[in-house]
This record gives sequence, C-alpha cells and structure tokens, in this order.
Amino acid sequence: MKIGVVIHGPEVIDSGHAKHILEMLSGMGEVTAKLGGTMGKIAVMDALMEDCIDIKESLKPSNAIDSLLGSCDAVCLLNHGKTAGNGLEFGSIVMSRLSDRNLKPIIQIESPGCEDGSVIYWNDGGYDLATKMGDLLGMPVTEGQDHGDVQISTVGTKTMRKIRGVHAGELIMIEGFVIGKATSDDVSIVVENGFVTGLEGGIIKEHGLEKLHMYESMEPLDIRTAWVKTGAIRRSLPEVGTGPKRCHTLIHESNSSFMATLIDHIAERSIELADGCKCAITVGDDTTAIAGDILYRLHVPVIGITDGDPDGFSHTAHFYPGSQVLQLEPGWDDIIGKLIRNKLFDDNDRARFDSFEKMRESILEIVGEKLVLLTNY
Repeated sequence: MKIGVVIHGPEVIDSGHAKHILEMLSGMGEVTAKLGGTMGKIAVMDALMEDCIDIKESLKPSNAIDSLLGSCDAVCLLNHGKTAGNGLEFGSIVMSRLSDRNLKPIIQIESPGCEDGSVIYWNDGGYDLATKMGDLLGMPVTEGQDHGDVQISTVGTKTMRKIRGVHAGELIMIEGFVIGKATSDDVSIVVENGFVTGLEGGIIKEHGLEKLHMYESMEPLDIRTAWVKTGAIRRSLPEVGTGPKRCHTLIHESNSSFMATLIDHIAERSIELADGCKCAITVGDDTTAIAGDILYRLHVPVIGITDGDPDGFSHTAHFYPGSQVLQLEPGWDDIIGKLIRNKLFDDNDRARFDSFEKMRESILEIVGEKLVLLTNY
C-alpha cells in the first residue's frame, strides 16, 4: 500500500507527532510525505527529518494532496490548528479545492496529542484507515463536515471574504504579505475589482497592500482562491543551536567568484532560490528574519535589506556567520531592493559576483546615505 502524507505547518512536527505518525504509517506501507508552509520547512530541518519529508516544493495543501492522489492508494493530511475547530474548517477548505476528493481514501489527523484532537475521514473510502489510525493513536474518529470553501459575500461593487478562526490582535496575511491587523474576532477582507480596499473588523496596513498588488504594476488578485493566514507563523519554538558547523570556507573570507540569489518578500521560496548559491540578498524585515533563519540551517549567509518596520510575523532569527543586516531609513528597503535587482541582478533572481567584498561594496554604494545601522553576524 502506498500512503501519501501532507504535513501542514510546524506545530505537528515540533511536537514530535509527525515523526511518530510517519513511523506508524510506514508500518502499513510505502510512505511519501510532502510539506506545506515556510516555517514547516524550518521545523523539518530542526527535527532532522529532511530524508523522510520532501521540503523542496512550495505547494498549497490542496495541490500537494492532488499531486499524491495519482500515485498513492490513500492520502493523510496531518495538521495542528490554533484550535481543533480551526483545523476542521481548514480541512474542509482544503477538501473543497481538490480536483476529485473521492478519487482515493483521504483522512485528516487533526491536533494529535490534544484532548480535542480527532481523526477525520473525508470520504467513505477513508473510513477504514481513519478507524485504524484512531485506534493506534487513541483518538476519536469522525466524519468530515463540509463547511464549503471560503465564505464570500457581495455588496454592490464590493466582494467580501470572511476570515474564519481569527482573533483580535492577530496579523492578517494575503499571499505572504501582511495587509493588516484584526481588532475583533469578526473580520472580512473587502475587495473591489480585484484590489483590497478595506478590512472590516481590522486595521489596514497600506504598505502591505502596495506589496501585495506589486506597486506600480497594480496586479489584481482573486480573493476567493488567495492564500489567507492569521496569527503567528510558528507558534512552537524549539531551541536551535547557535553554532552551526562550518562546512566550507566562509564566503566572506574568500576572494573567489560565487553565485548569489535575491529573495524579495518571498521567504517561502528560500530553499529553492538558494540552491547552488553561496549567499542571499534578502529584502524586507520579516523576509530577512525568516529567510535568514532558513538559510542558517543550510550554511548560507545573507545580506539583509531592512528598514526597521517588521510586520511582526517573524521570530528570533539566526544568521549564518558572515551575514550582514543593513537597516535603512523607513520605507527605503523595497526601493533599494528594486535598485539591487535592476543594477546587480539584471532583473533576475540570480547573479554571479567576483567576490563577496565586491558584492557588498556594490550594495553599499546603492544604499548610500540611506543606511542607518549595519549589523555583522
């Protein structure tokens, strides 16, 4: 029997339950495990589970499940929501976006180790596997209840998407960009002609909207299918060693040429973008913290372009030796990031440099008098 597993988020990995469940499933057949979520990748690396969980791709849970349904006999979604109720609604949304949710048995193991956790079967074919896993894990088994896809309403020219499971004080992300903060537990995103114009029950962050819609490009989005997240990226924070082994000569100590990548507000793609690179230039406060934390595990230093205005989704970051974080005057990180992409990367994601020092000098020349603080790691 071939069993596909989609692991969503870091909590179920940090708790150790992902490893335990994968071992259980491996006793039933051949297991293929994929991951969803940026901080989940860090959790996999911290748990030393890269050999059993594929972290190379950046897939939404529904796409990951679809990719496994063709080659596996059954698929299991493994999740630990903010609450078990949030987790069930999350599962319902994922199921509603599958190409064919009845193609193969599908189950969800939600919040293992918690009193209100459960094993859910999302089609009739998943009942037997759900029952078996429920017995092994000592968790109740329930039938999945459809809450449907995201809740959309229309008032005149406005389209509103209600955010489920949000709490006052939480930050709100759309497609990875923080666009505001909830002031109540009843929040709706307001969209007109493909552009976010308001946040009922919350406060909008205008700069976040600029980034979401790609500044002058003014790119619209489909709020029905957009990725929306609230709260913290990683609620569980295991300790991480602060002294990674030096696996090669530190790039800032070398005069040889090397390949570098530019990571501009897409921290979730850090692993793919940094493949084969010795250094990364990161743009944005949270992007620098998150990408730096990921690349720390891969022994890749970063030069971070920030302006001291983090959205608050990041956490205590670790940077590989040789990293530098440049704090600029407020509002200048994105502008300087564009100039670096244009002048040093020829509008691409990668570029080759003669040496680290020459690259650093070129960046500092572009930054000029906008530099407020430079921190070496």
